[in-house]
Amino acid sequence: MISALRYLLAAAAALLLLPAPTSAQAFTPPPRVGSATLSWQWVDNTGHVLSDGTFLPLGQSVTTSALVEVDYGVTERFAATGAVPYIFAKYTGANPPLSGLPRDTCRCWNSSFQDFSIAGRYRFGDEFWAITPSARLIVPSHDYAYRGEAVVGGNLTQVLMGIAGGLRLVALPKASLQAGYTYALLEKATEDLRANRSTVTMSAGYALTRSLYVHGGALFMKTHSGLRIEELPTAPLEEQLQADRLLKMRYWHLTGGVSYSTGFADFFVSVEPYVWGRDTHDAIAYNVGATWYFDLSRPRP
Repeated sequence: MISALRYLLAAAAALLLLPAPTSAQAFTPPPRVGSATLSWQWVDNTGHVLSDGTFLPLGQSVTTSALVEVDYGVTERFAATGAVPYIFAKYTGANPPLSGLPRDTCRCWNSSFQDFSIAGRYRFGDEFWAITPSARLIVPSHDYAYRGEAVVGGNLTQVLMGIAGGLRLVALPKASLQAGYTYALLEKATEDLRANRSTVTMSAGYALTRSLYVHGGALFMKTHSGLRIEELPTAPLEEQLQADRLLKMRYWHLTGGVSYSTGFADFFVSVEPYVWGRDTHDAIAYNVGATWYFDLSRPRP
């Protein structure tokens, strides 16, 4: 009989690098089986895309982060996830930053823990298909700076409600599909603006060998309210300084990556280019990391 740990590896393999966090994935680990992931991300923001699609090579910045995430199967169908990232951000534009803030004008690294995240998801289905509602709470770790370009985050409490679906193809057993939708309800950024957003993800994965997995997909995000970039010059100064968390962003990203299982851990790399957007950054993101699995259901000697 396949052990619980092996079952988890089989269930997670083709889905390891889907463009959704673990807390939004459709399949859940067996009871008392979990994983710990350490990942690193580098995001190169090359400028901004205006409301009409014009690329503006201003306001460039770089963000890099380390993320620790733990996922655990509480029951046969319910899983819980906790995560916290540590972020480094730096303004890199050749022109003086529009914010005029010291954290941008110094063009130096600013770093801090960002937001604590805790989530739960419940799976309907079996080992071949899954429909999984989820809920996620994101709370700032502390009152960090959020004005300007070289900031580590938006410093807003968020409640995310989502649903994900996954399918392992019977006719093509090494392949899997997954898609999901998440609605994020954000704390008000100002007295008048609350930038709630919707995110749609989709991905396909395939096992080339017993150890090597590849995937590709796309991600769409839309902020339902906020300011367009051309509205910023006439907006109050406080809203200009909070531009990144008030913009009415819409964008498409592509996703792709590969993971390799060594038996005790899975190592992965992925890339996420931004391919279309309005009122948002133009950027590309790179990810690398490893996932270790643990099985608490095994009897102790």
